[in-house]
Amino acid sequence: MRRIWGFLLLWIALSPAWAGEQARPDAETRALLRAAIAKAESFRDRFEAEVWLTDMGQRLARWAGEIPARERVHILRAVHREATAAGLPPELVLAVIEVESHFDHFALSPAGARGLMQVMPFWVEEIGRPDDDLFDIDTNLRYGCAILRLYLDQEKGDLDRALARYNGSIG
Repeated sequence: MRRIWGFLLLWIALSPAWAGEQARPDAETRALLRAAIAKAESFRDRFEAEVWLTDMGQRLARWAGEIPARERVHILRAVHREATAAGLPPELVLAVIEVESHFDHFALSPAGARGLMQVMPFWVEEIGRPDDDLFDIDTNLRYGCAILRLYLDQEKGDLDRALARYNGSIG
């Protein structure tokens, strides 16, 4: 739990206001961001999409630079879409992903949890969709955000307890 909060605080602390001058994105990343901004359905407007995707894209490049630019942009768009749909701050979801899988969408825990948000496979049966692929970025984020929202509601907004429940620390 402390690790999630620590990462979230570090994520915020490393924001551009304190980070100094940022490197300009390369041509491929710029093109991918332009395309993502043009299809920014979960944002209020194009400006919000451009600011958020550019800012988070640069942060994610620092934290997970080994992931190809196309996949990073896909993850960011999907995180924003699914987090917004679930009523969660996208930055919280990014922090959970960093702690759970370090942005590896093929991550598999010793307990069997899968994907970016380390969703347990029993959920596909519980939800009645046994053919869903938890290694698929969009599917994993949809499940993970829905589960985190459920736990946040069950814990009456107590984020610490909801994150502990998500992590399996509270049964």
